[in-house]
Amino acid sequence: MRNFCFIFLFSIFAFGQTQYPKDYFRSPLDIPMQLSGNFGELRPNHIHSGLDCKTQQKEGLNVYASADGYVSRIKISEVGYGKAIYITHQNGYTTVYGHLQLGYGVIEKAIKNQQYKAKSYEIDFTLNPNDLLVKKGDIIAISGNTGGSDGPHLHFEIRDTQSEKIINPLYFGFDAVITDTKRPAINSLWVYPLDEKSIVNESKRPISVNLSLQEDGTYVAEKISAKGTIGFGITTFDYDNVSWNSNGIFRVQTFLNGKFDFGYQFDTFAFDETRLVNLLIDYSRYKNLGQRVQKLFMETPYPLSIIKPGSNNGIISVSNNFTQNYRIEVADFSENTAKIYIPIQYSALPAKVAEVPITSKYFVKAKKENIFSIENVTVNFPANTFYDDFYMNFEVKKGTLKLHDDIVPAFSNFSITFEDSITPQKVREKMFVGMVYGKKINYYSTKRYKNSFTIYTKYLGDYKLIKDGVPPKIKSDKRIGGKWISNVNELKFTISDELSGIKSYDGYLNGNWILLEYEPKTKKLIHRFSDSIVAEGKNDLKVVITDNVGNSTIFETHFFRSQKP
Repeated sequence: MRNFCFIFLFSIFAFGQTQYPKDYFRSPLDIPMQLSGNFGELRPNHIHSGLDCKTQQKEGLNVYASADGYVSRIKISEVGYGKAIYITHQNGYTTVYGHLQLGYGVIEKAIKNQQYKAKSYEIDFTLNPNDLLVKKGDIIAISGNTGGSDGPHLHFEIRDTQSEKIINPLYFGFDAVITDTKRPAINSLWVYPLDEKSIVNESKRPISVNLSLQEDGTYVAEKISAKGTIGFGITTFDYDNVSWNSNGIFRVQTFLNGKFDFGYQFDTFAFDETRLVNLLIDYSRYKNLGQRVQKLFMETPYPLSIIKPGSNNGIISVSNNFTQNYRIEVADFSENTAKIYIPIQYSALPAKVAEVPITSKYFVKAKKENIFSIENVTVNFPANTFYDDFYMNFEVKKGTLKLHDDIVPAFSNFSITFEDSITPQKVREKMFVGMVYGKKINYYSTKRYKNSFTIYTKYLGDYKLIKDGVPPKIKSDKRIGGKWISNVNELKFTISDELSGIKSYDGYLNGNWILLEYEPKTKKLIHRFSDSIVAEGKNDLKVVITDNVGNSTIFETHFFRSQKP
């Protein structure tokens, strides 16, 4: 009967999947597929929703339509996916191609038409089924490094068109072109005492557990001596045979005395779930030390659909005269599996390592609205901003709000309001609330009403009311004033703003609006003469840069150019 239960519960993960077409989609590139990131990787504030395909550390590769369909959406943004193309297919799925350098052919023409129509680099528009038809293998774009990309690559994902849920592309046959015979690596094991009465190895704080690698490739952990309720966490990565870098794992399952206890599998999820990654990991440890410990328990249940919580949400009760055996299995998509065996025994020994002492008098009740005020600052946490109650550090020092540390994740916006009745009205018009990281300021869109300044944020940390009377800076990368520049293909500028940041940029040639493409990573602003706005001979150029509080800088010059061959 025990074996039957194990097989049944395992089938929830292994055999309960939708049957996806294996040979419908082709690779979006014509080079061997290597991954710099896979589906389900744990990223800052989100779960990675696709495959990051390497492009040989360069831009400019052809990107192909993975199947017949039509371009249904194009989104151009300074952040996120950068330049992205969405193709809807007849089989009920949509493919997404991100971080592109530019579209190809009629697609690029459609992008430029929309940008000039909107007079904006950033656009987001949908198309009708008959507007831009593509065939499998058509070139749709050129690969790039736009948006929130740390290096040249192509982000590729597959979504269910109707529900918009993201699906692991490996289900569609891409696992066949990525050889993987390597089992995941388990770097560390952690055990957590989960209430004030619980003790683990004489500690009331989370502790790491030594692992011993066996000849068969499994791990055996040192014996856990505990009482009360405990939970486990791991740091783990996966490797394949062709990509040569660490990626995320596919599945984790735990078993207590041979019975399924807790698990999750990165197969499909919805975008509105993805921030819950901050509950799946030990968020405090990640923010303090940069280490993502994946928790194998839930103290407060949360609606992340990839999780199969078992009967006790992964929480283990250790009582007198009872020895338990705990097993963790970590698998990749190819079913290469790493295992840890963990013996657990009861111990009545007192704790030698005490809990972290509580020094704050401010207590946040997660299920209720919480309003805190001090000096000229008010913070309002709506009900359910957080999942767990906690004691919060809250003070104002030299005008800076010290709102705890970013070690407790918020899941909806809360408000921070500063009052200032002293600063003159004209100066207040150039003020904003910013988040402070040492000497760095992160601008927040600030609502001003009389003497109050209000922002909405999802992050605890340091905030300050800041005056910004300094306009942005702009510099042409080449001297063009009064010169003939017939041999160059683009105008390029470097722009920056020290405080509130760049809000808008507009360029004009001979009084006509021109498209300027902005890349925040490099602070570059580019106009390409291929847009055919430039005139034969003399051209008057004007560029206006405005920051987030309305300070502007105008760059004006003229140059000469001939379009004749």
